[in-house]
Amino acid sequence: MAESDRNMVFLDGSRLIIEAMARAGAGAYIGYPITPVNWLFDGAKSRIPVTLEAPDEITALQWSAGFSATGTFPVTASAFPGFALMIESLNMSFMMELPMVVILAQRLGPSTGSATTGAQGDLLLLRGCISGGYPLPVLCPSNMMDCWNMAAAAVKTAINLRTPVILLTSKEMIMTNQNMDISGLPEVPLVKRELYDRKDLYKPYSVNGNMVPDFLPAGNENHQVRFNASTHDATGATQKNSVEALGNTARLKNKMEDRLEEYTFYDHDDGDGETVILTYGISAEAARDAIRSIRSSGEKVSLLVMKTMLPVPPRIFDILDRYQNILIVEENLSGLLRELLFGQQKNDRIHRINKIGNMITPGEIIEGVEQCKQPY
Repeated sequence: MAESDRNMVFLDGSRLIIEAMARAGAGAYIGYPITPVNWLFDGAKSRIPVTLEAPDEITALQWSAGFSATGTFPVTASAFPGFALMIESLNMSFMMELPMVVILAQRLGPSTGSATTGAQGDLLLLRGCISGGYPLPVLCPSNMMDCWNMAAAAVKTAINLRTPVILLTSKEMIMTNQNMDISGLPEVPLVKRELYDRKDLYKPYSVNGNMVPDFLPAGNENHQVRFNASTHDATGATQKNSVEALGNTARLKNKMEDRLEEYTFYDHDDGDGETVILTYGISAEAARDAIRSIRSSGEKVSLLVMKTMLPVPPRIFDILDRYQNILIVEENLSGLLRELLFGQQKNDRIHRINKIGNMITPGEIIEGVEQCKQPY
């Protein structure tokens, strides 16, 4: 690319996320002021048609559900304390099959943590936030380009599957300014929502071959629309133990897993060695620097960056099975990704780097790779 064709700007990930979601079709942003998502709200005021400040996070999610039910795609954002308040309403929206995106910016915990200290601490919370362990799509950007691409993918996934989607990010990703050449950003098409257009009786939870019900907004002039967060049949009427109602509830799990390939995202840089570095989110930037340094000395090492965190794509396990050593890098003490993938049982193949208080450095990752060479 010629120097004259470049368009260098100094920006943070929040601006990329909001712009991509606006182009993909976000029509409302409902926010409550909580660090570190403040700049998302500020950007939404100029790019998303309706921007409302809610009195609290419970209201923000409830208003999001209302917008979604009436056909306007909503986005909201919070950090752990606010997200904890949203969980009941998130379960309601999940059961009602209301598409929306919740941006969750991670920060140090427990409790409210520190608004200016980053961490990757919410992954297992998301694994269990839907009652019964039902899978909720969680996408995670690993750099500035991903802020653009994963934001658009989150909107598309939410609409195509009729479900809430979590965009998992961090304070460092959305509040740290970086130089970026935006001339290479791909186009983000408007996500077209297919609406029910037949004249026969509309059943709001009757599915077609793709396991997702046709959508109609509440208040349309042609059909009655019923949304129900209790166990219900295809018409949306409450039923408790009927075969149809229980099958409808099971479908919520099946549609996420059966169509997982549609929203599977990752980067795999195969260095043809025995060790692979596995990471996600902000820690991926340090891992990429470490990989370049290690390879410059002639050593072979691979990198796998997960961007679809939940449900865990089977392809992730297929890739990991190729390597003798797996070094998991994540900014927390407990090893959340390790537990998600491999449980709590000790495994000599699995090594990890964990840290809180400040970000993991490339040098610490390089040391971790060296330790993988030691005999068990």
